[in-house]
Amino acid sequence: MIDALYVGAAGMAAQQSGLEAVANNLANMNTPAYKRSQAVFDDLVYRETARQMPAQGEAAGSVMQGLGSRLSAVEKVFSQGDLRPSESDFDVAINGDGFVAIGNPDGSQLYSRLGALRVSEDGLLQLRSGQTLEPAITLPRDTRKLIVAEDGRVSAQTADGSTLEVGRIELAMFNNPSALKPMGEGLYQATEQSGAAQMGRVGEEGRGKLAQKYLEGSNVKMADELVNMMLAQRAFEANSRIIQAADEMQSIVNNLRRG
Repeated sequence: MIDALYVGAAGMAAQQSGLEAVANNLANMNTPAYKRSQAVFDDLVYRETARQMPAQGEAAGSVMQGLGSRLSAVEKVFSQGDLRPSESDFDVAINGDGFVAIGNPDGSQLYSRLGALRVSEDGLLQLRSGQTLEPAITLPRDTRKLIVAEDGRVSAQTADGSTLEVGRIELAMFNNPSALKPMGEGLYQATEQSGAAQMGRVGEEGRGKLAQKYLEGSNVKMADELVNMMLAQRAFEANSRIIQAADEMQSIVNNLRRG
């Protein structure tokens, strides 16, 4: 009976974590290229207990009693978001699978689904948050227009009207992208579970294509998240009632009197 108190408490903690994932999804519903989070639950260890009243002729034996559930992971779901048209040449979306490699100031490598770009003082093509694309692409100082082809080729139209190809955007693929570690600002870091990045040309070997003057919307669906919120709320309420019922039963036992 005491176990029921802890099982209910573990269930409430797990459902609260699931609700927090739903809340974060809804908060980022309008964040470009945001990928929804999905809570994953596991059952806790099982405890072997003796069977209380074995039937006549049946061995005493034992039963396995579960001890609740826990949040095992919060995974990212990398389904495609809707492409929304933009008026800026520096807005580039990935239509399909893949990530662009990003150089972090501390020397580590991160990955992004692109979005709004900018040009640094040195002419390097960067994310709006300031991280440089890798391999690096440098634009001429007299660039008047940026041109990004769907196959990743990047060209610059200069002041004299000529067009120069200045580099190519490559995309990374992962064996298990849901295991990438989110770092904020739409950036992800490779982990042992995700596997190493496999760089390649845009549009080849399952990689997506690029769409200039588009931004990828989040893949959060409000209706789905509201359903998940209600399910988490109902599960939380049910676990709280388990605690209440176990407490009432314990109270009955404590108040027993001998006749």
